[in-house]
Amino acid sequence: MTTHVTGTRKEWLEARLSLLEAEKEHTRCGDELAKRRQALPWVRVDKSYRFATDAGDASLADLFAGRSQLMVYHFMFGPDYTNGCASCSAIADGFNGIAIHLAQHDVTLMAVSRAPLAKLQAFKQRMGWTFPWASSYSNDFNLDFNVQITEQQQRNGGAEYNFRTEGPMPAPPSGSIVSNMAAMSGTDALTYIRDRPGVSTFVLEEGVVYHTYSTYARGLDGLWNMYQWLDRAPKGRNENGVGVWWRRHDEYGQR
Repeated sequence: MTTHVTGTRKEWLEARLSLLEAEKEHTRCGDELAKRRQALPWVRVDKSYRFATDAGDASLADLFAGRSQLMVYHFMFGPDYTNGCASCSAIADGFNGIAIHLAQHDVTLMAVSRAPLAKLQAFKQRMGWTFPWASSYSNDFNLDFNVQITEQQQRNGGAEYNFRTEGPMPAPPSGSIVSNMAAMSGTDALTYIRDRPGVSTFVLEEGVVYHTYSTYARGLDGLWNMYQWLDRAPKGRNENGVGVWWRRHDEYGQR
């Protein structure tokens, strides 16, 4: 027998209407946050970046693909990885469909990673993805937008991530979530965490690129489509003590 609270339909409806008020307030707060994001000052990007893309060598302005807005997902796929990060892969599974709609609304959605283009192309083909993906292998784009840390920063501290300065980073213990995620990407834990996930957005006006917004860590929660569904499921995320339960979509067994 269930240990969860049960009740009549009338009791459920009363509780649901009370929850609805809280959900509406949450929505209104989300609308206000969106306005505040859009009101942030724009920062001109004067540094020249060159990316490797399916269409050849490209500048940051070229990544806009003729549109005025660019949204970059900083996908964790370092040069020494053999596979893209499993968490980033779960997020990216939602990109194919949404990228089409964004393109019709003057927004280009692009993934960017430090791995060489050939690795990205092979993994993209394996996953069945069609969204554009550029390699920043030869530039400092990831470092400048705080989704890469150096070996020196790992040893001595000073890396900036999620708007905080990090201290020295000891190697994650064997069997930890980070170590397991690193193994899934075909690398060791310290190498794995030199790349970080994030989103950065840009606007192009009169030939000038401006950085408008970035978010990291839990700021990416809304992009995990599976979590938006799980938050509405009877048992929620249901992750207590289970560690990393997700896999790349072609690695699940039959259930």
